[in-house]
This record gives sequence, C-alpha cells and structure tokens, in this order.
Amino acid sequence: MQVRIAPEIFEYIPDFKIGFIQYDDITVGESPQMLKGRLQLHQESLFFEMDDKKVTDFRGIQEWRQVFKKIGKDPNRYRHSAEALYRRVQKQNYLQSIHSATDLNNFFSLQYQIPFGIYDVEKVQGGLITVRIGVEDEAYLGLNGRENSLNQLIVSADEAGPFGSPFVDSERTAVTENTKKAVQIVYLKPSMSVAEAEKLVSSAANMFTQISGGSSTFKVMAFE
Repeated sequence: MQVRIAPEIFEYIPDFKIGFIQYDDITVGESPQMLKGRLQLHQESLFFEMDDKKVTDFRGIQEWRQVFKKIGKDPNRYRHSAEALYRRVQKQNYLQSIHSATDLNNFFSLQYQIPFGIYDVEKVQGGLITVRIGVEDEAYLGLNGRENSLNQLIVSADEAGPFGSPFVDSERTAVTENTKKAVQIVYLKPSMSVAEAEKLVSSAANMFTQISGGSSTFKVMAFE
C-alpha cells in the first residue's frame, strides 16, 4: 500500500506531517486486561488533570484545532477526533472497550493528543491512499452513525473516494475482528521534528504489534 500527501495541504500547513504504519498478520480481538486497565487509568488521570485545565490547553489538541482553522473549518463546530475524545473524558463519559485495534487507536489519541485513524487494508480500494482536502459534495457514513460532509476537511481517499479523516472515519474501511492487514495514519503535531515524529510512530507501532501480533513497517511523511 502506497500513500501520498497532496501538495495543496502544504500550501495551508507547510509543516504538515503524518505517520503511516502498515500491519500484516495481525489478530484483532478482545483487548487484554492490561490494555483495558491502561485505557481506563489514562482516562481517569486526564479527568482529574482537566479539573484546572481546559481541553484546548493541551498542545496537541490546540495544534490540530489550528490545522482545521487554517484549512477553512471552524474548530468549534468541527472538532478533530482527539479533541472529541478529550471532551468525552472531561464529562466522565469514558470510552468502553470495543476490540484491541480500536482500543489501541483511542489510547494513542489520548496519550499523544492527536488524531489516529486505522483502516482494514482489504476494504481499501486500489494500492494508493491520497491524503488531501475534501471537496464540495464529498461525504460518507461515519463511525459516528451520521452522514458527514467532507468539504474542506483533510481526508484519506482511495479509488472509491474518501474513507478517513482526522474528524471522523468512515464505516466502509473500519477494522473488525476479521481484519488481518491494516494501515494506521498518525496525524502528527505540525510542530514536531521528523526525529520526534519517528520516535512516536515507532513506539505506537511496537505497542500495537505487542498486543495484536504480526509485523509492522512505518514511515513519517512531511514536505520535502
């Protein structure tokens, strides 16, 4: 699976960068107790931290709000997925375990304060994923159960059109317990250096394969 970033994104955000991880021969199932415990503990810790701290005070949350603003979306109306998770935690509406892949994705978003997307390779059409900006009339049914307009949002698209976004991902390419191959897109903080980004992405990939088995390869992509 190949990935490219459309040049138009760098016109809005010159220091835009993503991590791209490919997983093979993974096993998705019920999360081990260790992961469930870490996810719960992290949410409880964040809840108490937000007693005297606003969601927008967190650096990653703040930076991705700015990304949305720069591409033309009001971050108060269109909250990126990491911010949405933080606001759930703030209300003590804690995330419940779904399966190992989704639980890890949510854990990483909470830990690093940035959006993560994970997709079933078998449901991605064609061999190329393009990260670009959505256009008018593009939409998909999201994991939030709603039809979501993608106009002026960053999206990941295959031959059939957009299937992912740091706003909300689609149902079409969702990972399930039948998934054996997956790709994960890490929407990194623009302020990170490439070296910092590689360390973060490598750490996430290693934790994922420790729990789900299989193997991983990754790369960090930025303006060249």
